[in-house]
Amino acid sequence: MSLAIEPLDQSHDRKAFACGQAELDDWFRRRAGQDERRNLARVFVAVDPALGVVGFYSLSAFTLALEDLPDDLAGKLPRYEAIPAALVGRLARDLRVRGQGVGELLLADAVQRVLGVGESLAVFAILVDAKDTAAAAFYESFGFQAFPSRPNRLFLLSSTAAAAVAHLANDGEPTGDPRG
Repeated sequence: MSLAIEPLDQSHDRKAFACGQAELDDWFRRRAGQDERRNLARVFVAVDPALGVVGFYSLSAFTLALEDLPDDLAGKLPRYEAIPAALVGRLARDLRVRGQGVGELLLADAVQRVLGVGESLAVFAILVDAKDTAAAAFYESFGFQAFPSRPNRLFLLSSTAAAAVAHLANDGEPTGDPRG
């Protein structure tokens, strides 16, 4: 499978996309373009030359409240009212490509984009909202941790993500705990 990940535009046919989650399918088909135009989210799509759009994710700026973070982490931060973050608000892959690594590729691309922005804009953590326990387990397998008060909202420190990317770039093999 040869995929390209690119910004959503009007040339992308969204009608055939189906991930199995009605809420995600509906958002992608009906509201993703509107959220783009209103500057509420940036949407990126994975496109297969033969199948068309086979996945997507959205990125938005976000702020965290210090009290939402685990105590051991919050205790190390200044008492700011808002902590800068990035939200991967929605991520889904089409049922036609289930088990082919498209979800992993989309998440990796999202993290890379956030890290790239992090060179010009402070981003303390990358957040995701898992739709269910299976989705939460998917994110946890990449080092995301659940918020104490919201188990389906997970985070990965940008510094942890950057260290993992640097490690992979240096020797090409992940080793040890991805959470640092």
